[in-house]
Amino acid sequence: MGNQSSARQRKCCDCANREKARKKPLSRREGGGIMVGEIFVKTILNKHRRRDSWFLDDYSLNPYQFCDFNCIYCYIRGSKYGGNMREGLAVKINAPTLLEKELLRRAKRKEYGFIALSSATEPWMHIEKKYELTRKCLKVIAKFKFPVHCLTKSTLILRDLDLLEEIDKNAILPSDLSKLKHGTLITFSLSTLEEKIAKIFEPSAPKPRERLEALQKVKNAGFHAGVAYIPVLPFLSDSDEQLEEMIRTAKEFNADYVFVGALTLHGINDLYYKVIEKHFPELLSKYKQLFKIFSQPGRDYQLRLEKKAKVFCEKYRVRYRIL
Repeated sequence: MGNQSSARQRKCCDCANREKARKKPLSRREGGGIMVGEIFVKTILNKHRRRDSWFLDDYSLNPYQFCDFNCIYCYIRGSKYGGNMREGLAVKINAPTLLEKELLRRAKRKEYGFIALSSATEPWMHIEKKYELTRKCLKVIAKFKFPVHCLTKSTLILRDLDLLEEIDKNAILPSDLSKLKHGTLITFSLSTLEEKIAKIFEPSAPKPRERLEALQKVKNAGFHAGVAYIPVLPFLSDSDEQLEEMIRTAKEFNADYVFVGALTLHGINDLYYKVIEKHFPELLSKYKQLFKIFSQPGRDYQLRLEKKAKVFCEKYRVRYRIL
C-alpha cells in the first residue's frame, strides 16, 4: 500500500529475495503497455517481530514486486530498489506454492495471525487481472484458515469477495483478537477526496469515489471494513475542514473504522518536491519548512492530526482505528 507515517512504515522485506527477472510485455489493456518481469523468490511470507498495533497483522505477503498504480508518495520509492516503480514491476510466479509450504508449517505450530495483503505493493493492481496471483494466494490462505487484512486502493478486490467471505467465516483468530469476530478485514486507502489531486499523486489508481463505492459494496456484503487516510497530504488534504469531510464521508459509506496518518518523505524528497513545484508551486516553501529536519512532520503536527481525527470520529460515531 502507499505511504504511512514513519511508525507505520515497513521495509520491503522481500526485495532482497529478488531473482533475475524475465521480462514479458503486456498489452495496454492488461498492463498499460509496460514490461512486467516474472521472477521466482526464496520466501514469500514475512513474519513480523511483533504485531502491527494499527493493522493487527503478524505477517505480510506481497505477491508482486512494486506496483503499477505509481503513487508519488509511496514509501517503497525510498528503498534502494524503488527508484522506478514500473521498471522493476514483477510477478512472483511461485508465490502460491511457497505460501502453501510456509502456511502449512505455521498452521502445524498453530501460529495463526492476520496476514497483511499487502505491505509493499498493491495486491489488486491492474496486472492482477491477468495473473490472478493474489486470488491464488487467497485460496491458500483460506485452505489453512489464516485471517487476512486486505489493504488496497483497488476496486478489483470485489472479484474476490467469495474467497474473502470463506476466510471471514472460517479463519482461526489469535486468542487475544477473538473479539473481532471477523477473519477478514478490508481497508481502502485514500489520501484525498478530491479527484484532481488524487490524479496527480495516485495517477493509475481508481478514483477516490470508486474506492468509496467499493467500500460500500464490501460493507453490504457483511465485511468489517474501513478507510485509511494515509497519508493525508500537507496543505492539500490535512486542514480541519478536510479531515472532518473525510471522516464524515467514511461514515456515509458505512466504514467501521478510520485511520489517519501523516506523509513521510524518506528517500523521495526530490521526486515529491518536483511534483509540488509543478502543480502547487506556492506550497513548495511550506513543504520544505515542514520537512526541514526530518523526513516526516514534527511531533506537534502528528499529534494534531491524531487529536482532530479522534474528535471527528467521535462526532460521526465511527471508530478511530480497528481496536
